[in-house]
Amino acid sequence: MVHPALRILAEHYPTLSSAASEVAALRAAKELPKGVIHVISDVHGENRKLRHVINNASGRLRPLVEQAFRDSLSDGEIQDFMNVLYYPAEVIGLKRSKLRADPESRWHWVKSTLEQQFTIIRALIRTRRRKDVKTLAPKEQRELFEALLNAPAGGHDPAMIDVQLREIIAMDLDFDLIRSASRFIRNLSVEELIVAGDLGDRGPRLDLVIDYLMHQPNVSLVWGNHDAIWMGACLGQRALVATVLRISLRYLRMFQIEEGYGLLTKPLEVLVSKAYSDDPATCFQAKRSGKRDGLLVARMQKAISIIQFKLEGQVIARHPEWNMDERDVLRRINYENHSIDIDGQPHPLRDTRLPTIDPADPNRLTEDEEECIQRIEESFISSPRLWQHMKWLAEYGQMALVRDHAVIFHACLPVDPEGRYVPLEVDAKAQAGPEIFDAFTKVIKRAFRAGAKSATEDDKDWFYYLWAGPLSPLFGKDHMATFESYFIADKSTHKEKAGPWFEWVHDRDFCDRIARDMGVPHDGLLVNGHVPVKIHQGENPLKRGGNAISIDGAFSEAYGDHGYTLILGPEGDTLAEHHNFPDPDTAVRERIDIIPKMTRLREHPTPRRVGDTERGREIDSIIGLLLQLIDAYRMGHLHEKPLS
Repeated sequence: MVHPALRILAEHYPTLSSAASEVAALRAAKELPKGVIHVISDVHGENRKLRHVINNASGRLRPLVEQAFRDSLSDGEIQDFMNVLYYPAEVIGLKRSKLRADPESRWHWVKSTLEQQFTIIRALIRTRRRKDVKTLAPKEQRELFEALLNAPAGGHDPAMIDVQLREIIAMDLDFDLIRSASRFIRNLSVEELIVAGDLGDRGPRLDLVIDYLMHQPNVSLVWGNHDAIWMGACLGQRALVATVLRISLRYLRMFQIEEGYGLLTKPLEVLVSKAYSDDPATCFQAKRSGKRDGLLVARMQKAISIIQFKLEGQVIARHPEWNMDERDVLRRINYENHSIDIDGQPHPLRDTRLPTIDPADPNRLTEDEEECIQRIEESFISSPRLWQHMKWLAEYGQMALVRDHAVIFHACLPVDPEGRYVPLEVDAKAQAGPEIFDAFTKVIKRAFRAGAKSATEDDKDWFYYLWAGPLSPLFGKDHMATFESYFIADKSTHKEKAGPWFEWVHDRDFCDRIARDMGVPHDGLLVNGHVPVKIHQGENPLKRGGNAISIDGAFSEAYGDHGYTLILGPEGDTLAEHHNFPDPDTAVRERIDIIPKMTRLREHPTPRRVGDTERGREIDSIIGLLLQLIDAYRMGHLHEKPLS
């Protein structure tokens, strides 16, 4: 009896020879250097900076170009070529009119640029299977690309390539060819891009961040707590709908709300006109200035904040098992003297104008608030673009990933002061350690398969817990001090106490145990984001034990405009530290390349091969099935079919 899996495999390898050829190719692939993996974290809506980091392969392209052309190009010419690789559209935009006016110069520029591009392409494909290279090559130009690739080996008559190029120039498609070759180089330079959470908030355009990531050839996502609020809001979790809108108002990032996703804000303006029309909203000024009426924005932020606190109180009341009663803040206010107790000490409220709160039932929405949040919620769950983006985020994301020896997650695992796992009940089962990652991955994917109309309220509420729950592996703090930051002057109350994890992560033995529990038996490296590394204060992203690293390098302008990429290469692990940079047009005009600072973290005694990684173990499994298929053909249990 032939196993059904072999019958399926036979559809792809219908002859003994085709199966044997694949076994040979896979065994050869195991001997190749492992692919280069780039890990970034906490992008926070900085779409322009993300584009630059991806386009320059986190600084890895420049050394390759310099090595290839150091004897033939000047420094200025090398920078011009780098700009073609990073920003071909901007370069062509500057050159287009001049090149079109001089056909012969255009011909020479296109031909020499392509020759330079294919010099780099040939260097990059040396460690790639032909099948993989073909997948990354643009389909429309595949024949010409193959001819250019093989040209130095005499594969085609040079006249054949020249004729094709002149025809393409005549049809005004040559600039598309340059752009495609640059994209091909960028795609070849990184085997996988992993984003370790927090794609949006604080920065300008989450929607453009996701657009750009969706066009990359091999992206994996690890969710962060800011991703949880957007995914939960997309499903209609009301407290998170309010949170998303509040943060966008706080940082004056409304283009992503209105232009990016077509979400409603008018109902909030209507509510403000009814309940907050004479409110100075002094404590709710936006973190940055813009063209909008600052007072109106502050009043809108206050109105949605109060709605958020009410809705959070309702969520907490639904889940007493979470032990979050202390965060049901509106019930804890003394409305007679306008104060609230924090850790047993009374604090006066900075803002005592609370026209929509009934002290007898503080979490109840007024009719106007109910109408406001209902209309906004409906715009969230009915936005096609928001659903497309969040569904993609849910499908491509996980709570944690393992790549070779690196364990990648956003924040932490809940542990007690002794470093022992603390359980959390999810789906009626106590989950502890890495089980929590698996449990929440299941909840998130289940909720998105069901959709906003059918997902259970409990599943939607878990997105809120992931955002702000004390045992959330995406948060890792005792509470979210949003209320305190708005309403209490004493800044000591604004501090959010980090859990024991963030001390234990400096302990080498502790990190080794976590890595082993995640499936990395030795030399594991824990990689997380979430907590910005204070670069300006000299903080080191590598933890004291040497086997854990935080790669939240304050990518967002709101946090410092720096950022890190962790580069997991065959020779070792390298940290690229990024800096602020101008817009692409300025970079091209002024020949600027923002070169990251590279720090080697680990050196492998011998370069890591594909066979040394989890990909190698996957290949072994595939080879085992193919060998069974070959035996089935030889024994006559399956019959070969002609190759189509």
